Formats: sequence, C-alpha cells, structure tokens
Amino acid sequence: MHIPDGFLSLPVVLGCWLLAGVAIAWALRAQDGDLAAQRLPLIGVMAAAIFAAQMLNFPIAGGTSGHLLGAALATLVLGPRSAMLVMTTVVGVQALFFQDGGLLALGANLLNMAVIGVWVTYAVQRLLNRLLGRFAWGHRIGEFAAAWASIFTAALACGLELALSGASPAGLVIPAMGGVHALIGLVEGGITVGALAFLRAARPALVQPAPFSAAERGGVMIGGVLITLVLVIAAPLASTAPDGLERVAEDLGFLERAAQPLYHLLPDYTVPGLGEGALSTIVAGLIGALVVLGLVWGLLAARVHRAKM
Repeated sequence: MHIPDGFLSLPVVLGCWLLAGVAIAWALRAQDGDLAAQRLPLIGVMAAAIFAAQMLNFPIAGGTSGHLLGAALATLVLGPRSAMLVMTTVVGVQALFFQDGGLLALGANLLNMAVIGVWVTYAVQRLLNRLLGRFAWGHRIGEFAAAWASIFTAALACGLELALSGASPAGLVIPAMGGVHALIGLVEGGITVGALAFLRAARPALVQPAPFSAAERGGVMIGGVLITLVLVIAAPLASTAPDGLERVAEDLGFLERAAQPLYHLLPDYTVPGLGEGALSTIVAGLIGALVVLGLVWGLLAARVHRAKM
C-alpha cells in the first residue's frame, strides 16, 4: 500500500500532507510525558519489530503478496497516539532510506497507514468491545475485526486518492483495492490476535496502559530486540510477488505512472555492494530497524524532556 510518486496529483498530495501533518503533530503534543518515559522501551522495540515484520511479504490469491501493516497491533498495545508515532517513523524510514513509497506521496502513505489505520483500529475495537465484551471471545473478535478494518479502510482511502488523482476510475480502483486488501486483512487480523495472545501470556504488563518497573523495561528491550532479529533474519524468505497496490496498478493500467526515485540509498531493502542476496537483505533490515528504534526513542525522549520543563 506504499504509493510511489507519480500515482497522485498535486492537489491530492498537498491535501494528504496537510491532514497527516496536523494529525501527527497533535499526536506528538498529546503524548503523556511520564507514561511515555516509562514505556519508551516498548514503544521503541515495537516500532523496530513492525518495520522488520513489514519486510515479510506473504503470498495471497492471484499471484499477489501482502505484508503485516502493524497499525492495529501498535494501537492495541500502545494506544492510538503512540501508535501514530510508531507508524509515522516506520513509513517515513521506508520512504527516506529504502525508497519504499514516494517522497511526495509520503503524506498520503502516512495518512492511510499512520492515521486512518490507527484510528479505525481504535474505533472498531472500542465499539465491538462494548457490544461483545461480555462474551468469552468478544475481545478476540474485536481485535480481529479492528485489525482487518485497519487494512481494508486504509486501502479504500488509497483507492479514493488514486481516483481523485485520475489514475483510474473510482468504480474500478476503489473496489479493486478493497478486494485484494480484504484478503490481506484476514492475515493481518490473525497475526494481530496471535501476537496479542502471546504478549498477554508472556508479559501481561505489555498490554496494559501502566508504567513498567526497571526489570520489566530491561526484559521488554531484550525480548523486543530478539523478536526483531528473528524477523529480519527471516526477511529473505519473503514472497517476491507484486503487492496489492502494484497488482491493482498493473491490472488497471496505471503502473507506468510510477516515477523513479530521486535517489537510492538501500533500494529494495538491499545494501549496495552486497548484491541482492540474503545477507544484503538482512543487513539492510538491521540498519532500518536501528534507525527506526533511534528515531522513535529520540522523538519521545525530546517530548518527555519538554514536558518536564
């Protein structure tokens, strides 16, 4: 769902930047400084793990692939404000370092994945918890539905942006984006529910909006780093089939609108000089995870410092 440059018109690009910028600035200002300081290790390793997980494309029907978005998982563990910062950092690093999504289109990608994906998760989960929370599996159903909806709604928003830009008629591109990402959302829902069940069983404090003890913070860092390493090492096994947006663009005939990146740093998650093998992918993934971790840590540390002044 990472839109490249060339797919969107200038008015749509500017409008998306405005909406995303306002929402993300609010999320940063609205952070609880004390709680963010206590849960900073969890927020940092969550961002790194989501970055690594997004490298693992899985095959779906029709020779298409998808990958975990992670907006739902971040929202359900961290809350929507911190989840927005996590997703903003992940999507921003993907565009700036890996040319995964365009620089001009970054505002749209942030709006879809870091804003819409997060707040749809929050709204759907809260609604279904009120309706189904008294049942034994009510919370699990709410989590699954929220994760599925985060993918589906973000895909519909992407389709609308493409239609408004004249890339393809709305009657074609919006259903096409919704259809393929409805399938991807099923996997997103299953992974999200499974990950939350694992966290609750291993460390219940991770999914509660409360400060950590010093021992818990150390455990969170170690566990998060290990999970991220496993995901990065597994990245070379990812499917090479076109992702949902690329498949839709190819089928509807607007793939040629994609503009070439202005520069290449770590193109296609590889390191120049190491070729395109497994080692290159793993090293690129490690670099990206470290950059994401450092940026999230720095942003929240600066916010905590300002809150104390």
